[in-house]
Amino acid sequence: MSDSCSLYLPCPRGLEQALVDEIRDIPGCAARVDAVVTAGLLLRASLTDVMLLNLHSRIASRVLLRVAQGPAAHADDVYRLALRQPWERWFDPSQTLRLHVTADRSPLTSLQFVTLRAKDGVCDHFRMHHGERPSVARENPDVRVHVHLDATSATLYLDTSGEALFKRGWRTEHGEAPLKENLAAGLLRLAGWTPAAVLYDPFCGAGTIAIEAAQVACCIAPGLQRTFGFERLQGFDAARWRELREQAAAARREPAAPLLAADIDPRMVRLTEANAQRAGVEQVLRVRQADALDGAAPLSLAEGQSGWVLSNPPYAERIEAKGAQSDDFLGRLGSRLKHGFTGWNAALLLADLRAERALGLKASRRHVLFNGPIECRLFTFALVAGRPGRGGPPPSPGASPAPSPQGGHTPP
Repeated sequence: MSDSCSLYLPCPRGLEQALVDEIRDIPGCAARVDAVVTAGLLLRASLTDVMLLNLHSRIASRVLLRVAQGPAAHADDVYRLALRQPWERWFDPSQTLRLHVTADRSPLTSLQFVTLRAKDGVCDHFRMHHGERPSVARENPDVRVHVHLDATSATLYLDTSGEALFKRGWRTEHGEAPLKENLAAGLLRLAGWTPAAVLYDPFCGAGTIAIEAAQVACCIAPGLQRTFGFERLQGFDAARWRELREQAAAARREPAAPLLAADIDPRMVRLTEANAQRAGVEQVLRVRQADALDGAAPLSLAEGQSGWVLSNPPYAERIEAKGAQSDDFLGRLGSRLKHGFTGWNAALLLADLRAERALGLKASRRHVLFNGPIECRLFTFALVAGRPGRGGPPPSPGASPAPSPQGGHTPP
């Protein structure tokens, strides 16, 4: 197998530029971004880069290796494209297989039939050239092949990740409205938080944002606790993979600033603590039961230190289901941020696109994001005494400027 390959890295919509920035920050990764597309990137990379991207990317959903592309006006075109590929370069017929098909404006309306024909093409290739064919497995297959259809063509990919990358291996349960780990990681980067700053999530739920921040602060690679699809493919250097994992494990460090999380529900506090333990950050993440709408900041910032309230508060439907009104809740939250967190920064992911007015705060930045199918905004605020939400915090002697935003799409 050639050591140079074309990749497609899907990611949550709205985090494309954040993913570009993240890839540039991965030590030793020489992958080149060829194009930024909606909800993903096209890259040129080496097989070592493939391993590094799987191990270190917090924002990508998968690392897909492009095998072939061809015109696809009919399902049989997909069959013939799959039939022609030398699949034995990557796996053998003794391994189990699963195919996934997605489409965007394709004239082929039956994805189930396209999936069947693509599977037939892969299996018939092995039967014609090797006298046997792989078995299909719906659960835990050895090899995953992805087919993407657009208006005129089909593209075949090998999935080098296996399970989606947001499945880090530390979360066995989730809260009422789970936030995927890669979206949480994107929020941290878009907001401009860095490990030099205090982080506090007052609506922590299962702890996803706080645990992601703790792993970033401790330099814990997100893929250290799991396995990947490429480990079952031919062409990858097992010795090099062990070396990369050892280097990642040795990079762990102590956090530079406090990391805190809270929730009003004691069940969520216990869940966050359990998840933090599995993620290896229970010693650095302080978790408590608290009402986010009552009380002051959980700590006072040291001279020259910056602090971030970064959270995914309950959406309007969840608030109203508990007998409250969204505007009342957001108004109380905005007041608490103004009066209890002066000098801090805040970044809130909200599905209520009118939230800025309800909070009574003026956002310095707004990013359009999608939490699954739900369109959201990440609103970023600087909480300044006398002028809440406008400008930046007053400089302290020797203080560094507040972190600048990294990437993302800002609506007009």
